[in-house]
Amino acid sequence: MDTPQEVTRREFSRQSLAALLTMTLLETLGAADVFADSVKPVTKQWLTKVNELSRDVKNQKLRQVEWQKQTEELFKKVNLPDLLRLVDFDRLTKSVKLVDKGARSLRFKFPQVDGLPKNYVFGRQIFAMKKGRSVIPHGHNNMATAFLVLKGDLIGRHYDRLEDTKTHLLIKPTINRKFVPGDCSTVSDYKDNIHWFKAATEGAFLFNIHILNVTPGSKRPTGRVYVDPNGEKLQGGRIRAKRISYKEAKRLFG
Repeated sequence: MDTPQEVTRREFSRQSLAALLTMTLLETLGAADVFADSVKPVTKQWLTKVNELSRDVKNQKLRQVEWQKQTEELFKKVNLPDLLRLVDFDRLTKSVKLVDKGARSLRFKFPQVDGLPKNYVFGRQIFAMKKGRSVIPHGHNNMATAFLVLKGDLIGRHYDRLEDTKTHLLIKPTINRKFVPGDCSTVSDYKDNIHWFKAATEGAFLFNIHILNVTPGSKRPTGRVYVDPNGEKLQGGRIRAKRISYKEAKRLFG
């Protein structure tokens, strides 16, 4: 049988633990409220619009090229410091280890606060790179994607995808320039389908969204297609780019 002293000690411990859990919960809820208040209405509206455009292109209510135009216009208007807070960028990147080849993908979730979408049509990630490392050159099948530079400078290249064969893609350069924080670009099955980003500064970070299955009836398997854009140069600025594996693309360009 427990002594009165043992009962008192046990009850004290139980009460202390309950108090600690209650305090922790209140602090967590309080922090969430503070965070919710810190997200500006314009950023909530921005993210809601990104989600609406993504839904429209996925449901074929918006042509892919028009989605690219509107999404790029929207990305150019983002409040970058507010977006960094929204993805908890400092915590996400505080102890991140950048890989020696290619880019590291950082996954995150948007907070569940009033004014933000409850469900997102698009997938999202942040690519992190050392200086000289790349999001390796590739195209997309049955996808619409958008990129926004969060931190660092990059050299961004895009190519139109003109023709496919079993061994090569016929491509043509469309963009080749420096990208700085706040700059963006998009990809669809119809325009600027192939892209390649190379970090020009140490610690470059790219925000990415991607919408799948945007071309109903497409015979191409949804996903990436890796190419060597340094292929045979043809008339009219076209390039005969060899299809390569992910491993080969990472070895050559990562």
